[in-house]
Amino acid sequence: MNADAAAPGSYSPEDLKSRGIGLLSSHTEVARAAEALMRRRYDFAETDDAETLVALGGDGFMLETLHEMLEQDRPRPVFGINRGTVGFLMNDWRMDRLAERMAAAKAIRVAPLEMRATTVNGDEFTHAAINEVSLLRETRQTAKIEISVNGRVALPELACDGVLVATPAGSTAYNLSARGPILPLQAKMLALTPISPFRPRRWSGAILPDDTAVCFTILEAENRPVSAVADQIEVRDVARVEVRLDRDRSLTLLFDPEHALDERIAMEQFAT
Repeated sequence: MNADAAAPGSYSPEDLKSRGIGLLSSHTEVARAAEALMRRRYDFAETDDAETLVALGGDGFMLETLHEMLEQDRPRPVFGINRGTVGFLMNDWRMDRLAERMAAAKAIRVAPLEMRATTVNGDEFTHAAINEVSLLRETRQTAKIEISVNGRVALPELACDGVLVATPAGSTAYNLSARGPILPLQAKMLALTPISPFRPRRWSGAILPDDTAVCFTILEAENRPVSAVADQIEVRDVARVEVRLDRDRSLTLLFDPEHALDERIAMEQFAT
């Protein structure tokens, strides 16, 4: 007898539609091919009707999906499956027993950063960031940035290529490449990390409580233009950028228990 056969009165494990599980994929050839295989194997719910989503792609596609969830009144949990490159936010690619994997998945909740940026022309923009908010120089000239923490000037002038604020979930991304600290997912902290600092030369950043409000004021903003980037969304020619954790919104990522995000982040400290 087939072990996956449905018992009387139950439904087939291939029937994910009745369980409210929908499927999304990125536009890459690899992800589209995986989607075709999945749809031949499983019956998925329509995306708009789904209670939980499977996302096929890489970390970039997962961030896009999570940003879409933030725009919804009822953000839905997302189970990512890696059909990209690194796949740090994704689960391993496997076709079999998808329903069982999702039923046993470990839920990880993350809160995004809120970036409020004001340009030199006075335009205001508000965007969310799941990984980090980065300030980056736009030209060959070094950026000069004043940093305030909870309304008090902490660093009068940072001469640098840029600076970023990262969440624990994003601490292993751009923040780690900029030599910032890895923050355990359970840590109620944010990483404030300079990017190629010139002055003060020995300042390596700070670890701040996650209820901290960080404000960046761009010095000589017209002569030394700076852009602000919330994950993948860029605002150019900023004059002032405020960053804080948005506790009113949260997202749920689902992971195989043996390969969950909190454990991945912890083990990154031992990566070679």
